[in-house]
Amino acid sequence: MLPGLLTGGTGPQWRDGVLLRQVDGTTCGPTVLTVLAAATEPGWFDTGPDGTGERFGDRFGAAQKLVHRQANRWWPRFVGTTPFGLLQWLHRHAPAAGRYRLSWVDDTSSADLTGAFDAVTTAVRAGRPVPVMVGTWLPRHWVLAIGEAGPGWRVYEPSSGEVRVLDPELLRERRAGPVLGWPRLHAALLPDPAG
Repeated sequence: MLPGLLTGGTGPQWRDGVLLRQVDGTTCGPTVLTVLAAATEPGWFDTGPDGTGERFGDRFGAAQKLVHRQANRWWPRFVGTTPFGLLQWLHRHAPAAGRYRLSWVDDTSSADLTGAFDAVTTAVRAGRPVPVMVGTWLPRHWVLAIGEAGPGWRVYEPSSGEVRVLDPELLRERRAGPVLGWPRLHAALLPDPAG
């Protein structure tokens, strides 16, 4: 189980009557970062990232917006969050998560996909959540691999606020849309073994 905001089960993730979903169509990355930081930084979310004691729902929404601003210092927020923005935010604002590195994935290469699947599985088995970027031919959406589930992973999908089970073979077949919202794998932020 990933500590922090998520319940540990699959399905909708509720906390204090609030469904843990992204606040708008461009905050999938910041929502993933918020959940990851809350899981790896004890106390990070107790009073909110800005130190206020607002109600949970207000804090969760405010955290996503704050993280979005911090991660997209030079990138327009209306187009989402880049892998580089997520990576830099993690290193600056959630150091207890450990160091991560960007790994692009060529989903036309079986070897590349197998390497990515193995790396994500190794990370979640070790208790390290992995932000994963999916999309069509264009990268579009961030999800968070948080644990193993049979031959696949438990994945937090922020647009629905649910934890779902993903068989990675669906990514190889470009059929992950019903689980992740998008069919193709583009990148993963993998834990850096050096840090």
